[in-house]
Amino acid sequence: MAIRILLDEMLWQRRMTLTELSERVDITVANLSILKTGKAKAIRFSTLEAICHALACQPGELIAFDPEGPANED
Repeated sequence: MAIRILLDEMLWQRRMTLTELSERVDITVANLSILKTGKAKAIRFSTLEAICHALACQPGELIAFDPEGPANED
């Protein structure tokens, strides 16, 4: 998919673990891992809001469009 989730990079910049983020936003580590690895098909705005709040960032810092990325895999 040409949409990339930059959660791993943002966590590294914030020196935060996936487990710590999971506790702060009340989302399972498994679900955050799916999002982090780019395997998620969708994200709720409420989830995006919670992640942005916990990481003190904007949605555009977490989501990027990469036109050279792999084709959509349905």
